[in-house]
Amino acid sequence: MKWTTAKIRATKGQQKLACLTAYDYATATLIDSAEVPLVLVGDSLAMTMLGYATTLPVTMDQMLHHTTAVVRGVTDALVIADMPFLSYQVSIEQGLTNAGRFLKEAGADAVKIEGGAFRAPLIETLKQNGIPVMGHIGLTPQSVKEFGGYKVQGREQEREAELLADAAALEAAGCFSIVLECIPETLGHQITDAVGIPTIGIGAGRHCDGQVLVTHDMLGLHSNVAPTFVKRYAELGDAMKQAFAAYKQDVEAGTFPSEAHTYYIA
Repeated sequence: MKWTTAKIRATKGQQKLACLTAYDYATATLIDSAEVPLVLVGDSLAMTMLGYATTLPVTMDQMLHHTTAVVRGVTDALVIADMPFLSYQVSIEQGLTNAGRFLKEAGADAVKIEGGAFRAPLIETLKQNGIPVMGHIGLTPQSVKEFGGYKVQGREQEREAELLADAAALEAAGCFSIVLECIPETLGHQITDAVGIPTIGIGAGRHCDGQVLVTHDMLGLHSNVAPTFVKRYAELGDAMKQAFAAYKQDVEAGTFPSEAHTYYIA
């Protein structure tokens, strides 16, 4: 069953939604085979795939390249492409052009945009032009310089009210879902109850309509310490290091390739 934005909307109050990031064909194929309904080509690839310290350096061309690969690996999941920093902030016209490229050139089903009520005019324009939008509020990584680091948002009463208003504005503008990142669980619960579209939490507590994790974090593919909200489902990084070391040892000892891995004249 191919997931659509209409089907995602219809899960509100009926089904919890799982979402994972993917940046390449092979990973996307495996996630889709596990019947995960939402696949996000996150701008987190700046860190996971390209080695940057933040998401800010990743470009439109890089995001399009990775989104195209993910789309080739997906049959049923809804593929959402993250719009990178400065691909939509300069003007609505710029945002419309770049969002359209994700659908037209890369084959994505939707785009994700960071920001609250002030993004409503852009989201309305995208929706009017047939481009579905997932919103993103709370800790928005593209604003890390403004926040002074990756900090939990919404702990103060004023900020809590602002985020509630942002969620309402994003729904009114036409978002089909909203990512809530790094906010207190009580606020995640409030926002989820207040809007009629699914909320996808990442460090936003247990009451959201769905959850998203960075695949590299949940598989243990990062050597850094994972955020508090991450559950490790595997330690593939350790397994890969062991495999690489075993391969090196076999090569140096001359035990690989063996007879089983060798061609002969007929």
